[in-house]
Amino acid sequence: MKLRILTIAAAMAAIATTAAARDYSKSEQLISMRDGTRLYTAVYKPADMAEGEKSPILYLRTPYGCRPYGQEPTKFLNDSIYRPYVDAGYIFVFQDVRGRWMSEGEFVNVRPLRQSADGIDEATDSYDTVEWLIDSVGGNNGRVGVNGNSYCGFYALMAAASGHPAVKAVSPQAPIGDWWAGDDLHHNGALALIDATSFSPQLRGSADHRPTPTGDGYKAPMGNDVGQWAMDNTVADVTRSLEGNVPFWLEMTAHPDYDEWWSRRASVNATGGITAPMLVVGGHFDAEDLYGTMAVFRGLKQNSPATETRLVMGPWAHGAWRSSGKANRLGEARFGDESLSRYFRDDVEFPFFERYLRDRGEGGATAAGDIIFFTGENRWHPVDVSRRDTTATPIDIYLTSEGLSLTAPTAAKSKTTYVSDPSNPVPYYPNITTRRKKEYMTASQAFVDDRDDVVTLMLPAQADTLSVAGPVEVELYASITTTDADFVVKVIDVAPDSTEMLVRGDIMRGRYRNSASQPETFTPGKVEKIAFTMPDIAHTFLPGHRVKVQVQSSWFPLFDRNPQQMIDIYNCRAEDFVKSEITLRHDAEYPSKIRLRKF
Repeated sequence: MKLRILTIAAAMAAIATTAAARDYSKSEQLISMRDGTRLYTAVYKPADMAEGEKSPILYLRTPYGCRPYGQEPTKFLNDSIYRPYVDAGYIFVFQDVRGRWMSEGEFVNVRPLRQSADGIDEATDSYDTVEWLIDSVGGNNGRVGVNGNSYCGFYALMAAASGHPAVKAVSPQAPIGDWWAGDDLHHNGALALIDATSFSPQLRGSADHRPTPTGDGYKAPMGNDVGQWAMDNTVADVTRSLEGNVPFWLEMTAHPDYDEWWSRRASVNATGGITAPMLVVGGHFDAEDLYGTMAVFRGLKQNSPATETRLVMGPWAHGAWRSSGKANRLGEARFGDESLSRYFRDDVEFPFFERYLRDRGEGGATAAGDIIFFTGENRWHPVDVSRRDTTATPIDIYLTSEGLSLTAPTAAKSKTTYVSDPSNPVPYYPNITTRRKKEYMTASQAFVDDRDDVVTLMLPAQADTLSVAGPVEVELYASITTTDADFVVKVIDVAPDSTEMLVRGDIMRGRYRNSASQPETFTPGKVEKIAFTMPDIAHTFLPGHRVKVQVQSSWFPLFDRNPQQMIDIYNCRAEDFVKSEITLRHDAEYPSKIRLRKF
């Protein structure tokens, strides 16, 4: 059903310094899916297409709205990331996903793949849309590319999973991978408190959704002083404050352990049987969806081995590669003078789509394989990630009473003890009064060096260059005086002038140390192994630099406080939070260590 045609040439001409090379016309459509639900879709075509000219379609699906709706002109055509596509005359398509904004139906967060032949999911909605576009949008060349960042990256993956033959190239960028294991809402079962509380209400969903140009989000309950708010409210308090207005929150908190409800929503389920070439993109310092990027990439390599899949990892925060700035810094960390966003646009993404949608060029920087940016030295390197997963040489860094060591401890008994107090949790950032700071991903950790509940250890200064790449494996041995505790591990680069950069940090909820689906109580005083894998790094420790490791049992309010008892954290009371004495062992019998992988 065609709603209207809008010419935006006049508005574009008014922006003289940034005007797009070509004028575009806009049409708004309501495209019927196989179950009759209609999805709002905005189609932008070059207004000056010559007779017989054929262009590829670049398609994006979003839960965040295709604004502006109606007569108001769009501004995306002037975004730097779209400039080469505009100059090349691409057709652009943006779509509100089912149950969001101007689309009909019911919205389901990370909707699982259908379980019956007559069902619907995000893959079938993508298939039905592409079928309509190829048949109904004049001037298309029969090829569709799909991209998207973050939640839109999840939808891009689902479009690839649709299997429509016209989908010729897909780029899931920072796609949601698993909201329990990693990404926005949890890490290893620990609730990402700030993000979950601010993000979930925006996508609350409603069974009685009515198309609207203003959205139907719900205001997050936290105040301006996030640190104080998080101290004053348990997760149960948050649930009560939402007053049932966020159905997904209620579902999520009803599934604290990793069960079928969570596993059905994991993106890896959609990585099999894909044939379209894939360009997976992510950032080393993506606070939202770093886990998903690597999980989706590895899932594609394992489950669709014949598919041409490439990985690009840069020194970026969430989606920074699509920004109009240089994307070459984060907080105090600097990654060279080159515009890394321009590199991504001109040498990576656009050449990838040109190769598969118009048979032009060789595919750009990823034509020969994966490319990874190494912080520390600030250089791109070609890396065969799949091969390195099995062949990389491990570097074990052991905790000792004297610091870190590259040789295994020989002491008969060696330990370090600290007290984890939920009433005085370790802050994740020097200033926690405002919403979560993306800069925490690279921030110096010296501000917690002197805390009694943070174990800080260092290697001697590097005599030579040490480059490492791949996952960071943690193996701690600890006893606690309660029945549960969290374990936070951070790997830090300390320069000769004492400036620091956090290279990687992550959290493990202790009860899930042996199984994500079957939590286990700690026996007070018994030494237990706590092993987990932190997301990939690609970093070079230069000569004179030192490897620093910190271990602690809270990271507040980035993650919710653990009451340190084996109780239901989502429904516990303020008085349930107790202190725990944590004893880390680092001796011959219990050699706690961090494993890196040499590059």
